[in-house]
Amino acid sequence: MVVTLDGPAGVGKSTIAARVARETGFRFLNSGSFYRAISQAVLESGQDPTRNQLVLDTARRCRFALRDGELWVNGRPARNLQSDLIDRWSPVHSGIPELRAIVNENLRAIARTGDLIVEGRDMGTVAFPDAEVKFFLDASLEARADRRFAQGVSGLSREALRKRIEERDRLDRDKPVGPLARAAGAIYLDTSDLTIEEVCARVVQEIRKRQSIGSQYNELRTEEKP
Repeated sequence: MVVTLDGPAGVGKSTIAARVARETGFRFLNSGSFYRAISQAVLESGQDPTRNQLVLDTARRCRFALRDGELWVNGRPARNLQSDLIDRWSPVHSGIPELRAIVNENLRAIARTGDLIVEGRDMGTVAFPDAEVKFFLDASLEARADRRFAQGVSGLSREALRKRIEERDRLDRDKPVGPLARAAGAIYLDTSDLTIEEVCARVVQEIRKRQSIGSQYNELRTEEKP
């Protein structure tokens, strides 16, 4: 089973997906980590990060794997992906259509090996349009800025973070390929006034329901066999 969680920046997708994965036994992937890892590699190369061909060549050299619930790139765990510099360049790089195709193919390859919860911007619309369970998480701009500021991973002020998130929303919605959008059939949840526990409970409830339906269907098919 594939479960997708889409939504704008700062809505809590990663935290929710990780907790739900622990409760259900599913594996968890943050699609943004793929783009961040690629941007990190581009920036560490010391070359011009505006060169699309450099970004694509870097992405093609990346070998992604999921080990013990952690993303690995080229034989090393992908870490230190949260920084103001990566925050600046990752949305730009992720807008390259060819790069999105590379990342989505890597996501699908990992999904073929077992149950998966994956979060991002276009997981239910582009990467996994046939996912069994889809969610679109949302929250007010103010609530998202407050959450990101409380994480303490940025040196920006709350107001500067709010402006950056607002700009990220614009970039995500205007992408020529895989723009931020609610997938057909996706369950909409506004998390502005919900606790993490309340959102997780709703997601887990839907997964259990779909698992139950699938189990009943398989039992019927078994009974119908001659």
